Amino acid sequence: MHVQPPPPRPLPAQDLPGLDSAEGGARTLTLGIGMVGGAVLLVVMCLLCSRVLF
Repeated sequence: MHVQPPPPRPLPAQDLPGLDSAEGGARTLTLGIGMVGGAVLLVVMCLLCSRVLF
């Protein structure tokens, strides 16, 4: 005897404008963190190179 499981429930509707705005905010945050990290790395590299040259 094979038991048939019930069909899956329908998924709720997606909030596409909300998803787009959340994705835009995440992109802005990611780019901001990347720029801050790049600036810190640039300062550290300049400090290291100045210690080697002088």
